Amino acid sequence: MQKRQFFQLAAVSAAAVLGLSACGEKTPPQAQAPAAAPTAQEAPAATPTGPLKIGFAYIGPVGDGGWTFAHDQARKQLEAQFGDKIETTFVESVPEGADAERVLRDLATQGNTLIFGTTFGYMDTIQKLAADFPDVKWEHATGYKTAANVRTYDTRTYEGAYLAGIVAGSMTKSNQLGVVGSVPIPEVLRNLNSFTLGAQSVNPNISTKVVWVNEWFSPPKETEAATSLINSGVDVLFQNTDSPAVLKTAQEKGVRAFGWDSDMKDYGPQAHLGSAAINWVPYYTQSINDVLNGTWAEGKAWWGVKEGAIDLVSMADDIPQEVKDKVAAAKAGLKDGSLHIWQGPLVNNRGEVVLKDGEVADDGFLAGVNFFVQGVEGKVPGSN
Repeated sequence: MQKRQFFQLAAVSAAAVLGLSACGEKTPPQAQAPAAAPTAQEAPAATPTGPLKIGFAYIGPVGDGGWTFAHDQARKQLEAQFGDKIETTFVESVPEGADAERVLRDLATQGNTLIFGTTFGYMDTIQKLAADFPDVKWEHATGYKTAANVRTYDTRTYEGAYLAGIVAGSMTKSNQLGVVGSVPIPEVLRNLNSFTLGAQSVNPNISTKVVWVNEWFSPPKETEAATSLINSGVDVLFQNTDSPAVLKTAQEKGVRAFGWDSDMKDYGPQAHLGSAAINWVPYYTQSINDVLNGTWAEGKAWWGVKEGAIDLVSMADDIPQEVKDKVAAAKAGLKDGSLHIWQGPLVNNRGEVVLKDGEVADDGFLAGVNFFVQGVEGKVPGSN
């Protein structure tokens, strides 16, 4: 069972409402769009007498090279940053379901008063445990349900995907890009579409092929999908999966690719064009300070380039300077708000308008993306 696996059901349900509106999904989860950052609203709990004990529950192994690795690297940096003010512990490879409840409950009973659950599939478990442990502050990555002692956080990974797209569109020779997709949920659709939009911003002849593996972490399936895309004529690969298998395959086959969630350059240095890497340190730092300062409160956070939560790092030396300058300009636009990745006129790959001319997508729209933009081949699995 992999992170955010619950949304596979949401993706199938979304197919029934494709084309009804710009954002498609009208389920209650998508109506609750994340805000820019949480704000203090309630009085804090009593200050602990010793170091703040913090627990982390990870969906994957800390050595996955991607999603979980990024979280654990941040945890280590927090220990160095806060010193004896905090004490951290983690449990890796925690499946969703009964095992997650057992592990998270153990973290709470062991005296951790701030607990991070780092996958969507822990959501209902955290809601249950939040009621059982009202003095614990619960933080849930990628979820949408909050409570008096639960808040959610996520990263605007689609911004990193767009930056990678600028490079891909500039470096491809075949004008055919490939994406190894995990599961067809709004998060992943948003990322692969943003990658395509970034590529099209510098090369309008771009087309994108997608192969789904229906898992978040499965190196054999990721390798097979990457190989299939390369055999179809793709010369630049992108991924929304957790292992470095795609990059390794690109190196073996002599094409280019990007790392995802963490800096993966060492897994395929000749193939590597850059990595859309998440930096969880800024958010985790705020969360810990909020608890230490007595200002922690229920809320939602969705941070991106502006907050230093996502970036395209370790860009290859052979990328022309003019391309790097375009990436830098895009970063600056995302920071100051002058660049809107999702802005009309925009149509899906069926030719239907999803954003009118001049219309800028809000977070509600982004949370419900259930279509391919023009240039992406095929159809979303489960759609008509």
